[in-house]
Amino acid sequence: MPLAATDMAAGPIKTVVVLVMENRSFDHMLGWMKRLNPEIDGLTGNEFNPLSTTDPIAQKVFVSDGATYVDPADPGHSFQAMKEQIFGSDSTSANPPPMNGFAQEAEKESKGLSKAVMSAFKPEMLPVYASLVTEFAVFDRWFASIPTSTQPNRAYIHSATSHGLMSNVTNDLIKGFPQKTIFDSIAESGLSFGIYYQNVPSTLFYDSLRQPKYASSFRDYYLFFKQHAAQGLLPNYTVIEPIYLNQTILPANDDHPVHNVSEGQKLVKEVYETLRQSPQWNEMLLIITYDEHGGFYDHVPTPVKNVPNPDGLNGPAPYFFKFDRLGVRVPTIMVSPWINKGTVVHEPNGPTPDSHFEHSSIPATVKRIFNLKSDFLSKRDAWAGTFESILAPRSTPRTDCPATLPNVPASSNALFSLSKGSDQLSEFQAELVHLAAQLQAASQSQATTALDFLHSSLDHIKKALTVDQAQAFASSSVSQFLKANENAFKSGSSHS
Repeated sequence: MPLAATDMAAGPIKTVVVLVMENRSFDHMLGWMKRLNPEIDGLTGNEFNPLSTTDPIAQKVFVSDGATYVDPADPGHSFQAMKEQIFGSDSTSANPPPMNGFAQEAEKESKGLSKAVMSAFKPEMLPVYASLVTEFAVFDRWFASIPTSTQPNRAYIHSATSHGLMSNVTNDLIKGFPQKTIFDSIAESGLSFGIYYQNVPSTLFYDSLRQPKYASSFRDYYLFFKQHAAQGLLPNYTVIEPIYLNQTILPANDDHPVHNVSEGQKLVKEVYETLRQSPQWNEMLLIITYDEHGGFYDHVPTPVKNVPNPDGLNGPAPYFFKFDRLGVRVPTIMVSPWINKGTVVHEPNGPTPDSHFEHSSIPATVKRIFNLKSDFLSKRDAWAGTFESILAPRSTPRTDCPATLPNVPASSNALFSLSKGSDQLSEFQAELVHLAAQLQAASQSQATTALDFLHSSLDHIKKALTVDQAQAFASSSVSQFLKANENAFKSGSSHS
């Protein structure tokens, strides 16, 4: 249940909804939105990368507007790959970084992939985003929190640190991130939160969310999201988790390559239209962002100066990363009847001269919007720019917000998106299986399959399961875990 307006801070927002998509850069998704609004720092068509940063006469790969819904391969997005993409070499001393190694690194991943990573979507290919950018706010200086892969960046979104994790290290992930989260801060202030998941809630990588007292905060998206929105029952902090597993019947809608981007557009359209019809609409803010850039080109230099380490932890050998650089710019759109049409947000106004918008800006701003009594989660959210000012120009909510968004064009790759349930798992999907096995073990189930996967390598899991099989196992494991936690809480246990 959301907290009553009289019990909260004086601002207009009582419900914040967060939807985090996967692995796309700003230029790749929104760069050509500059055609709709020249104020957006997007693409001009003159941007390029050489195929070799050390060869002065190397072939140049220019940006294009030829991005397709389904990519030919998954570009590199490890810490090592991103270093090459951002700096074009092993040296990280350049300030600002040249952003000239995307094409070069892509060719190492797969011959011809440079064309895909340098391509971007025409606005008409992403009609849902084109409408939201025109009607509400787009941030053209929002960066991933660190220059590395999915889970460390997702950790920053709700906790402003990855607790020293700089890659998707399986053992660390299944043990759970130990740090305090914005969910804990919200609960401490007597507010509510809810996570609406579609197959596996990746937020269960946070150890604190595995406690029995939080079991009822996890809700099946298909059963409860539209119902709760229609009844005005969405929690104060609402998280929507997309489909990460590209099943035969139900395609993934998280935008992770090589998933079909048209499915992600359909998800955003559904979420927006559901919220627009809710009696909570006039007190709502929807945040749409991407965890990291996924290896796709972006022309805006990544901030590398005066970025604070969140908690004093450094990354492991051989890099010993100090968490003192941000990641590549990612798409971020915000939606509310309190936001003026066509708003473009650039750099923040503080809290320090070197502050930027990044994923830690979400918990930092939620703290302000909800007047949370807890301290900042880390040095990073204390430093990150906040965005509550986008609501300030208005004294009343808009009444002209569209009730619906445009339909998504039929995808020429429709058969692709519906035929991948028999495929082998990606590394991220195998990590979700590992998580599911850990949850099943925690629910005191001794199923042989769960114990086998818990002690297996990612390579073994990827070979042992198809995506459809992984979905069936993960769904059952999550259900068992949450049911066991609900029963434990009813029996008087609040901690796992």
